[in-house]
Amino acid sequence: MKKIIFLVLIIVSFSCKNETPTNGKLNIVTTTTMITDLVKNIGGDYVNVQGLMGSGVDPHLFKASEGDVTKLVNANVIFYNGLHLEGKLVEVFEKMGTATKTPIALGETLDKNTLIGSDYFASNYDPHVWFDINYFKQFSKKVAEVLSEKDPTNAEAYSKNLAAYLEKLTALENNVVGIVNELPRDQRILVTAHDAFNYFGKAYDFEVVGLQGLSTATEAGVQDVQKLSAFIIEKQIKAIFVESSVPKRTIEALQAAVKSKGHEVTIGGTLYSDALGNAGTVEGTYIGMFEYNVNTIVNALK
Repeated sequence: MKKIIFLVLIIVSFSCKNETPTNGKLNIVTTTTMITDLVKNIGGDYVNVQGLMGSGVDPHLFKASEGDVTKLVNANVIFYNGLHLEGKLVEVFEKMGTATKTPIALGETLDKNTLIGSDYFASNYDPHVWFDINYFKQFSKKVAEVLSEKDPTNAEAYSKNLAAYLEKLTALENNVVGIVNELPRDQRILVTAHDAFNYFGKAYDFEVVGLQGLSTATEAGVQDVQKLSAFIIEKQIKAIFVESSVPKRTIEALQAAVKSKGHEVTIGGTLYSDALGNAGTVEGTYIGMFEYNVNTIVNALK
């Protein structure tokens, strides 16, 4: 009952809300840290951006607080990943879509025929699309398009920011290819806490294995740990990886299982999967996060 009342209040608030921008700037609300960073790059000084999720926050499990609802009510535009990544927010966004404004699900704008299928999500697709830089470029173009429609006065600025950011993403692509090529293909096996890196694997020819599957909402069982430990020993994998937004105990249990069978595997470092690093750090940006992850993976597996 409380949930129903909560959603009704959201709809009423949205229906009655005056969407006047603050200080002449659009009020933008974003969900994941990757999208927050993206919108800041495209919007620049012409938008106010508030992200609902911070560093280390798992979007699969995130629930909106009353404060988050206030941010959503005051927004002129809402950008989120979609493809059921923000599982707990889906119903909220669906209710909003029936009111006076429709949140923009960036993942839903991609060509579904190119996405990786998944039975873990209601969308039937793996939602971790930001690990394919080409998809992130498409996100960037969509954000610039929406901002220009909402704020045509500054459309030229958004276009220039888009062009500059796309150049940086192309440079990132070239850099990543150079780093990955240092690692022989038979050593490109990436074992992590959950399957967030399938698009990365597809783009750079890695076999990706996640202990918890695609969604952190499911827990890894003893059989999962034993099965993956046998795989690690068979493939002579040198390192496995913790994720910043997932408790490290599952990977530590996996390491212990390998050791109990007379073998050793190191924890090669912590990867940023569903969230960026702390704000103000290199890893707190999409580009910095991507470069950090690739260097960490390659250096540990070499």
